[in-house]
Amino acid sequence: MVSTEMRDKSGSGRSRKGEPEVQLEVFFHGIADKGQCVGRTAAGETVFVVGPVPGDRALVRVGRKRKGFYRGMVASYLERSSDRVEPPCSHFPTCGGCKWQHLAYPAQLAQKERVVRDAIVRIGKLLPQEWLPMLGADPVFFYRNKMEYTFSNRRWLEALLPGHEEDRFSPVLGFHPPGAFDKVIDIHHCHLQMEPANAVRNTIRTIALKQGLTFYDARMHQGLLRTLLVRVTTLGEIMVALIFGEDNPDVTRSFLGEVQEALPRITSLYASVNTKVNDSLYDLDMELVYGDPTVREKLGEFTYRIGPKSFFQTNTLQALTLYEVVRRFADLKGTERVYDLYTGLGSIALYLAPWADRILGIEEVEAAVEDARMNARDNGVTNVDFLAGDVRALFRPEAVAQWGKPDLIITDPPRAGMHPEVVAALMAVGAPRIIYVSCDPATQARDLQFLSANYHILRMQAVDMFPHTHHIENVALLVAKDKE
Repeated sequence: MVSTEMRDKSGSGRSRKGEPEVQLEVFFHGIADKGQCVGRTAAGETVFVVGPVPGDRALVRVGRKRKGFYRGMVASYLERSSDRVEPPCSHFPTCGGCKWQHLAYPAQLAQKERVVRDAIVRIGKLLPQEWLPMLGADPVFFYRNKMEYTFSNRRWLEALLPGHEEDRFSPVLGFHPPGAFDKVIDIHHCHLQMEPANAVRNTIRTIALKQGLTFYDARMHQGLLRTLLVRVTTLGEIMVALIFGEDNPDVTRSFLGEVQEALPRITSLYASVNTKVNDSLYDLDMELVYGDPTVREKLGEFTYRIGPKSFFQTNTLQALTLYEVVRRFADLKGTERVYDLYTGLGSIALYLAPWADRILGIEEVEAAVEDARMNARDNGVTNVDFLAGDVRALFRPEAVAQWGKPDLIITDPPRAGMHPEVVAALMAVGAPRIIYVSCDPATQARDLQFLSANYHILRMQAVDMFPHTHHIENVALLVAKDKE
């Protein structure tokens, strides 16, 4: 291990926070949250750094050890990983939307599978009877159907040339870099969203600049143009929602009219005014300017109508892969009663409907339940019911007595996992089988550990929904110990 004291400008050998700095030689072996790469020194010390990829060896500048590990930044590379690749995006790595474009995709899959296994074994202290290989995505670029962009009057610049301080104050449309709430990177070609998303975003920026409209100032909370939502479906339909920071109907009407004329491929155009401090769209009134109120998307044999606030898997093609894993794990014979907890707009419930006798979906967000019911009607599905309300309140033994005991429960909770009361209810209901779909292996492992008192993990399979990010979907099939 190399340990060299670093000198600041005063020669004190301390960082700006007054902490001593050293350089450690680190071999990087894995990925972690927020684009961090994890490595170890020869002495076994753990170090987290943004920038390296597994297989790199580097000298890393670190401060004081905290909670048993170091965080640092690369001072110099000693050896480059054979899994390093040239990222295709000109905005990488500054924008932060993709964390791992510089890591070859097969290596990304291997690392994500390792993350899942480590979580289940180390956190859950569990060992599934069968590990199935992780399913990769195809394509690995231009796979998202929805993106939200930010208008800003403060441009993010990695370096500011002397005498050009005003360069930072220019209207831009794109993404916040990590840790900068008030600045935005001007995005011209994003490799995440399906086309023609880039053309839509860039055309809207051009129109706004030509009309001299003000872009939002997040510090002062003023400016006309605030956020932009773009949805693109595999059926060729496009939804655009423009969110304004000020209520100025005459100006916005002219702007929206030119957008409509310049982008005739848009099938749904919405507008809204947001004068809140936060950018959330879900509590805003959305006005349909022209076109259809929804766009259509297809998964398998089902067509879904999606509104501006709808919850829908953002990788359409890989969602089909995920739902096929759920269907195979479910192994339905047509006689089963199924509960789908955290059902969203009912996409899993509707997908499984042809193979089940009856499905009950439970979802907290009323708007999502309305979407689910609409999509069930549109697709002629009559054996699925949806309840709106907190899963904690609705999924209880009393409700099961009313709706019937399930043969299978599917749970697809948010990143935080299931509330302990929901886990307790699962144990009390005692369904013969549970399928747990998770977007966070760590919280899934925690919940599975509690469930392991009554259930074995029969099999598990991860699905990569979001290439070049650390996000992972993992599906686990549980079988009751007294039903084996």
